[in-house]
Amino acid sequence: MKRILALIIGICLYGCYSNERNCKDFKEGTFSFNYSVNGEKHSGKFTRTEDLNIDYFEGKVDSASIRWINDCEFIQTKINPQSRAEEAPIHMKILSTTDSSYTFEYKLAVKKPNSTLRVEKGTAYVIR
Repeated sequence: MKRILALIIGICLYGCYSNERNCKDFKEGTFSFNYSVNGEKHSGKFTRTEDLNIDYFEGKVDSASIRWINDCEFIQTKINPQSRAEEAPIHMKILSTTDSSYTFEYKLAVKKPNSTLRVEKGTAYVIR
């Protein structure tokens, strides 16, 4: 009986826990992020406005339009895609926030038939 009571209390406490998400603080601004390609670490930055995202990485500038679903999720679509793969919109979701960064996940907005949907995670840091 004590084990069942302890289990119920544990489940209730776990269910009350949620990550802090102050997504409105990160809807606009300039951010940096780190990523790796073939084991090499790189960094990039991007500037986001209410309806535009401009990426700066590897000496290139790339822009995308943004359509917000809610305060923590948006769909990003490249403005001038260079290939069919770049035409696919990306679904971005802010998972948790701190005072100077946020953790996010991203995936294709529409799953391709006969393929697995890859979900990637990252962290963006505010540049002040």
